[in-house]
Amino acid sequence: MSQVNRIAGSSKRINRNRTLTFSFNGKEYTGFEGDTVASALLANGVDVVGRSFKYSRPRGIITSDSQEPNAIFQIGSTQATTIPNPRATQTDLYQGLTASSTNGWPNVDFDLMGTVGKLGGSMMPPGFYYKTFMFPQSLWMSYEHLIRKGAGLGASPQQNDPDSYDKMHHHCDVMIVGGGPAGLAAALSAAQTGARVIISDEQNEFGGSLLCSTQQIDGQLPSQWVEKTVAQLSEMDNVMLLPRSTVFGYYDHNLVGINERRTDHLGEHQLQSTRQRVHKVRAKQVILATGAHERPLVYGNNDVPGCMLANAISTYINRYDVVPGKQLVLMTTNDNAYKTAIDWHQAGRKVVAIVDTRSTSNGDLVNKVKKLGIDIIFGHGVIEVKGSKRVKGVEVAPINASNHSVTGPAKHIVCDTVASSGGWSPVIHLSSHTGSRPVWNDDIAGFVPGDTVQKQHSCGGLEGVYALSKVISDGFTTGAVAAEAAGKGDGRYAGNSPTTSDPQEDASMALFHIPHSKKTSRAPKQFVDYQNDVTAAGIELANREGFESIEHVKRYTALGFGTDQGKLGNINGMAITAKSLGKTIPETGTTIFRPMYTPTTFGALAGADVKHLFDPARFSAMHKWHLENGAEFEDVGQWKRPWYFPQPGETMQQSLERECLATRNSVGILDASTLGKIDIQGKDAREFLNRVYTNPWSKLGVGKCRYGVMCKEDGMVFDDGVTVCLDDNRFIMTTTTGGAAGVLQWLELWHQTEWPELEVYFSTVTDHWSTMTISGPNSRKVLEKICDIDVSNDSFKYMDWRAATVAGVKARIFRISFTGELSFEINVQANYGMHAWKAVMAAGEEFNITPYGTETMHILRAEKGFIIVGQDTDGSVTPQDLDMDWVVGKKKDFSFIGKRSWTRFDNKRDDRKQMVGLKPKDPTFVLPEGAQIVFEKNQSIPMKMVGHVTSSYYSACMGYSFALAVVKGGISRKGESVYLPLSDGTTVEAEICSPVFYDPKGDRQNV
Repeated sequence: MSQVNRIAGSSKRINRNRTLTFSFNGKEYTGFEGDTVASALLANGVDVVGRSFKYSRPRGIITSDSQEPNAIFQIGSTQATTIPNPRATQTDLYQGLTASSTNGWPNVDFDLMGTVGKLGGSMMPPGFYYKTFMFPQSLWMSYEHLIRKGAGLGASPQQNDPDSYDKMHHHCDVMIVGGGPAGLAAALSAAQTGARVIISDEQNEFGGSLLCSTQQIDGQLPSQWVEKTVAQLSEMDNVMLLPRSTVFGYYDHNLVGINERRTDHLGEHQLQSTRQRVHKVRAKQVILATGAHERPLVYGNNDVPGCMLANAISTYINRYDVVPGKQLVLMTTNDNAYKTAIDWHQAGRKVVAIVDTRSTSNGDLVNKVKKLGIDIIFGHGVIEVKGSKRVKGVEVAPINASNHSVTGPAKHIVCDTVASSGGWSPVIHLSSHTGSRPVWNDDIAGFVPGDTVQKQHSCGGLEGVYALSKVISDGFTTGAVAAEAAGKGDGRYAGNSPTTSDPQEDASMALFHIPHSKKTSRAPKQFVDYQNDVTAAGIELANREGFESIEHVKRYTALGFGTDQGKLGNINGMAITAKSLGKTIPETGTTIFRPMYTPTTFGALAGADVKHLFDPARFSAMHKWHLENGAEFEDVGQWKRPWYFPQPGETMQQSLERECLATRNSVGILDASTLGKIDIQGKDAREFLNRVYTNPWSKLGVGKCRYGVMCKEDGMVFDDGVTVCLDDNRFIMTTTTGGAAGVLQWLELWHQTEWPELEVYFSTVTDHWSTMTISGPNSRKVLEKICDIDVSNDSFKYMDWRAATVAGVKARIFRISFTGELSFEINVQANYGMHAWKAVMAAGEEFNITPYGTETMHILRAEKGFIIVGQDTDGSVTPQDLDMDWVVGKKKDFSFIGKRSWTRFDNKRDDRKQMVGLKPKDPTFVLPEGAQIVFEKNQSIPMKMVGHVTSSYYSACMGYSFALAVVKGGISRKGESVYLPLSDGTTVEAEICSPVFYDPKGDRQNV
């Protein structure tokens, strides 16, 4: 198809020397380099680009920017590279691009669902889904499938994304959002002070509205001023320019999130570079120069293809040399839109009439239009469009001064394009992200940013400043002021502002909804939110049904829920609500916008944090040795920990029994490097430990170790471990392997938010140290062979630590035990971990030293009744429930975290689940972990569950199976029997006993 709507213009924004071929809905078209998909489709005369969400009405392109609600496509040629829902108005054309509509069956030109849509709002009013698809429950999944199929949403890729993404972090003095006239002026002004400046704009080039404007700057086209300014900024080392970069979120403490589209415009399979990049910018000062969006007017059948925004038409004409029709009717409430009629006329097409809702206007643009001989009809409105898949004509009628009713008969005007302009709405979305409440400004009939706690400035259209000369001047001033606030310059722009002459304009009319000769509910559909098929009648119905808060109206009607996030229709929806309720717009208020400003891909947000980088595997320094010696591994908090070390021909159970017996009878060695280690320093370190642990730390001497338990605010056990005192102001805290990151975050949270007055600092040193634990009656003999200190019981007592040299390497040795045996934990700098491990293995060879893994460690500790947080606890047990009241300080001066919660009635109940041991009546049967416990065997189903098994093993040392469990009131029920109904229908009996099965007095660890 030829480009029937392309004119012989002189735009430099497209390259006519490079023709691009693309396909849309299976048909091939051509465009030029520099086109968007939208401009190329309009150039080729494509009217229908999709079907609406609820009524399946034919829809065409309305805008030229991020407001676009209809031209939402599926882009890409493969299941791996397909992209759901990009806007055609923001998608650059490239050779071979493949696009299709996201809805319409069998196609957008003939859609069977369209017959349902013709039945109108009577069958599908607001709340239709909530009211209709309730019964029968058995059909809910079918309902969902049908609704989703008709929703007009793109399809997610079915294969792995071949593209790569990344992230970058920046700091700057001034961050400028928006590269239009105000933003460029602010960037130049700020940069000339020496401030570090970052400026971003979502379009493929800087310039904003100037790229389609014909108003001269310094006697030249505005695009020439843009090119000169951008060239100046490009030469400055202190400026970063980010075109094709959308600021999707503005967060606390001046954190700005930017999504840069780096290769999307080049086509698929651009694997030599990242497709998109997220920039996280922390700025001293932020300037929002986001401009304003033109508002459409709401009138009958305003969604018929050919109905467009006035400024969008000017953009396609002046920027892309595309005139999207032949005969134009322009409806406006302001002088500014007259530019569109002039542009259309100068493009050689016919302006049938301008319908101005005001009674009169004598602005410069109006007078220019009059001189061109274009018919202007004042005091009228387009009340209805005729046509289905393209505008065929309009009905124009007089309206009264209050804009509430039609005052005379309508007349028909033949045309194929309708442009409308209801004025401009400042783009307040980003300022709203920070919690700032927008403020209504009657002078511009729009919301502007309200008060903010951010170090933020606004300029240009965002503040309701629309005259070009004032926009540029405002940009220069704001840039200088922001730079001074960041510590650069004196707050004044040192250069000269360009000269431009603004046309004189008469006042605009605050009009949002064009009345019809029929009641709103009887008139042809008047669309407010095109993407969600929200009509003026639907909003009024929602108000009648009791939804008066604008937030409730939004949720009931879906106003502003689409991918455009209300950019096009929110103000009109608020105005219609206000009129319906008899309120003003400020009284009605506005919804608050949230990130994302426009949809952002998951790939960009994830960056390179995917696959092995998303969940990286961590290895101890001895990992290679473990591999060479046949270890089987389990994943624990990203670490690959040896699970057990099978010998040839052994089953897992046989390996575990061998490892347990070797450790109990001689010596075993465990790689404990993965335990979390946090270096805590500062003069208030002891006080801090007192506050986060349940037991006291004030008197722990240098060279001593202590076991501690942490609780959350609710009094439930959070983590545990041994902390050692290196000196009076320095401690090393050990945590569970999986809890290390969470504990560090927990400590920082309490320090920064609750106790900032404490002088204490935390550093994770988990990776800095390799740790090997030798346990068993011969462990001392092994250590003596490679250690330079006296490790006898008299010199090195249980819960002491010593600095020493082990195998020629400086080490810290902790005499602590998680097995109940004589144990020494050797810590060396990680680079020497393998060397020390091999030295220990060589020293222990004569004692048949046996490496053991996490499963054997679990058995050995369970025999002693030692808990594992996260296995024997689940966030619902206190130290008292674990029968560990001994670990709670009774005389601590400060109320530690969680203590107050223990006074709650629920935490003092006698029938709370409590830690106990279980001995199965069949000593060979290993109870399943997680098995539920009941007190009465012959209960009818559903049985009353009173607890569950937390840990369960067979003990080769004791010759029988055993378990740890939590049972309601279990501590007082020792000696009683409980029953465990299993999934195979059988029931097992077990006796409640002490959780300490092995060496209850602890003699073996104290020798």
